[in-house]
This record gives sequence, structure tokens and C-alpha cells, in this order.
Amino acid sequence: MTIDKSLRRGSRLVRSRNVLTRDERIERLQMEDRWTDDSSALGLPKVRVIKTVAGKKKKKKKKDDDED
Repeated sequence: MTIDKSLRRGSRLVRSRNVLTRDERIERLQMEDRWTDDSSALGLPKVRVIKTVAGKKKKKKKKDDDED
């Protein structure tokens, strides 16, 4: 059963997913030159999903340390 369009969140598809569809896996394999047109769509090799990492917050320096 699918979710009605009015109940979906707009930002939900922006996130990266850890599971790709077969079409998405084939696209990635083509970009990496690991896919030929005569290859079978069954038994595809694993495709690594790159996870984005949020940047770390910079530590604030204390004003007392800067004056000395």
C-alpha cells in the first residue's frame, strides 16, 4: 500500500537511501564503466552507496585565552 501524495513530506526524497533500485544500480555501473549492454540485469554486482557526513562544528575559543 502506498502513501497518499497529500501525506508525503517534501523533504523526504532529498535524503540518501541505502538501497538502490535495479535501474539506479545499472546507472551507477554505467558511470563506472562496469556495465555493458549485453550484461544481464539479474545478479548485479554490489554498488557502494556513498554516505554524506555532516561537517563538524568548530570549537569556539574563549576570550580569556586570546588576551594572554
